[in-house]
Amino acid sequence: MAKKSAVNRNENVKDLVKQYAAKRAALKATANDESLPLEERFDARLKLAELPRNSSPTRIRNRCKMTGRPRAYYRKLQMSRIALRSLGSLGQIPGLVKSSW
Repeated sequence: MAKKSAVNRNENVKDLVKQYAAKRAALKATANDESLPLEERFDARLKLAELPRNSSPTRIRNRCKMTGRPRAYYRKLQMSRIALRSLGSLGQIPGLVKSSW
């Protein structure tokens, strides 16, 4: 089980990303628009830099929904390999059969 503080921090980052998504998208569009004057684009970059760091979507860490483990994460299932194996061994995932020979 991951530390609760790490899981909670990641949830706070997700909230900030949602909160600033529209503002960040508008500033990025302005900053990347080649038809605008250079000063206006530069001002958009400065305003983008003033936003909180945790409002960037790249700072979200994928974590297992069951255990909070950050590594060996399957996006499709939203869980780690360890949680997947334990549920598979208990027969709680349809179609998953643990191999043995």
